[in-house]
Amino acid sequence: MAEVLVYVDHVDGAVRKPTLELLTLARRIGEPVAVALGAGAADTAAALAEHGAVKVLTHEAAEYTDYLVVPKVDALTAAVAEVSPAAVLVPSSAEGKEIAARLALRIGSGIITDAVDLEAGDEGPVATQSVFAASFSTRTRVIKGTPVITVKPNSAAVEAAPAAGTVSELAVSFGALATGTKVTARTPREATGRPELTEAAIVVSGGRGVNGAENFALIEALADSLGAAVGASRAAVDAGWYPHTNQVGQTGKSVSPQLYIASGISGAIQHRAGMQTSKTIVAINKDAEAPIFDLVDYGIVGDLFDVVPALTEEINTRKG
Repeated sequence: MAEVLVYVDHVDGAVRKPTLELLTLARRIGEPVAVALGAGAADTAAALAEHGAVKVLTHEAAEYTDYLVVPKVDALTAAVAEVSPAAVLVPSSAEGKEIAARLALRIGSGIITDAVDLEAGDEGPVATQSVFAASFSTRTRVIKGTPVITVKPNSAAVEAAPAAGTVSELAVSFGALATGTKVTARTPREATGRPELTEAAIVVSGGRGVNGAENFALIEALADSLGAAVGASRAAVDAGWYPHTNQVGQTGKSVSPQLYIASGISGAIQHRAGMQTSKTIVAINKDAEAPIFDLVDYGIVGDLFDVVPALTEEINTRKG
């Protein structure tokens, strides 16, 4: 069976959930070979093997931390040359898409971004994408070179499938451009205790109807009762009510959780483009004609200042 390279997103050896999802998808089209780079790369092996990696290629070097993107592209280029894979899968984060695009250019291959599903095909892997602001689904395959595919988080359930996970050192030679952009400082993001927005299984978002930064406490309380991430519409972000890093939409972050709750959000196309692939969508809005209701699985016509606290209380009561 052909091998499939999976780029490992990890923090000091702790493998992030989107990578485990990629391993699940990779098993549909071949045998997963994981590529773990940077500090703690060797520590990823156990988790990767547990989720189906037959091999783990590791390489630790200061360049992965000290410089942006290019050293990782150098390493993946080396991995492609060593393995000759059927495809390369990369998490569809901002950095992941840049790595994937540069890799595809390096190896002369086609690229598919933001896939939401993956299956084997007679002429190579076939990816499903949601396009034109998630109004259509397409089935796409690369017809030149080794397919490079980025996959949106929450596109597949994580499934354990123990494999050998044989660890070997990847031989990497950094090119002249690898040190072209140096990281001069890092500032840790303030921890909220909530899951990362793009990776969360549940997202609770607030929009213009929240009517002020102080009222986002209602959205946060509902999110915390569900163990969810907090999102915001562009209108709420532009008004300064919530940080831009939490914006969901075409000019913000794209999410695809199991459950998306939109509170006080009208449902403009800009917002819909960032959340329309959510598995179950619930909207709370006092305007029965709001466009968001054309999209939802469940709609509540009511004042969010009444509905959200009552919903939060009911969830907390049932949890207790």
